Amino acid sequence: MKYLLLLILFPLFSHAQKNASSQLLKDVEYLSSDSLKGRKTGTPENRIAASFVAARFKKLGLKAYTPNYLQPFSFKNRNGEEIQGVNVVGYIPGKKKDVLVISAHFDHVGVINGEIFNGADDNASGTAGLLSLAAYFAKNKPNNTLVFAAFDAEEMGLQGSKAFVASPPVSLENIKADINMDMISHNEKGELYVSGTFQTPGFKEYLPTSFGTLKLIAGHDDPKQGVNDWTNQSDQGSFNKKGIPFLYFGVEDHKDYHRATDEYKTINKPFFIDAVEVIRQVVKKMDEKI
Repeated sequence: MKYLLLLILFPLFSHAQKNASSQLLKDVEYLSSDSLKGRKTGTPENRIAASFVAARFKKLGLKAYTPNYLQPFSFKNRNGEEIQGVNVVGYIPGKKKDVLVISAHFDHVGVINGEIFNGADDNASGTAGLLSLAAYFAKNKPNNTLVFAAFDAEEMGLQGSKAFVASPPVSLENIKADINMDMISHNEKGELYVSGTFQTPGFKEYLPTSFGTLKLIAGHDDPKQGVNDWTNQSDQGSFNKKGIPFLYFGVEDHKDYHRATDEYKTINKPFFIDAVEVIRQVVKKMDEKI
């Protein structure tokens, strides 16, 4: 009977997994399309991207702390100009008051010298991964409250995540970790790095030892590494500076990093699908044990 049940369930699981992978690729393709003109903070196209994420949160049934999931903020750029940004934040209530924040920035650098910098890897990939994880946990209810945060203005100095931790929708004391994704779809060697275990060695127990051909490598978080220390180089840095543990998933810089060639056609699709699956496994294990 058990064997028969497995035969019935396996095709259903495979079909669901295939659909999730298809949606993941559709999301990164749309977010990195020319129509969004590189999603630069303060532009109409950036707001369209924010609305896209908010609409998906609503469709998935995530709850909102603010109207339409949008959390506006403002800051001054290097020229002293006032810039309006907006984070998109939804959550899935857990059985406990403890919180895991799952984050990715959705902005990029826009149009430069007439060229659209689509930012497929940076960071349409992380945003699509965020939506994929939200879809999974919307159907598989967590123990901890999971906050899904799509941050704006990372490219302008982590402004969105700074605004989030300055005026958090939940007590910072209840946030047990930030799991951040920034550039998770483009690596020719199949290497995905995870930073944060140098600061919190106990997090190593949540990391799989292997996953297919993808290599998950802990590193880029030792202060002695200088510019190769990624601790504060993406939105997890805002949490780290508040004393909140983190895991940051990303790839090393590649030839298309911050270039107009960072397009959907240049990402490594099988690697990207595997990367999101590995991150899902890590979040699931953290949720079960934290």
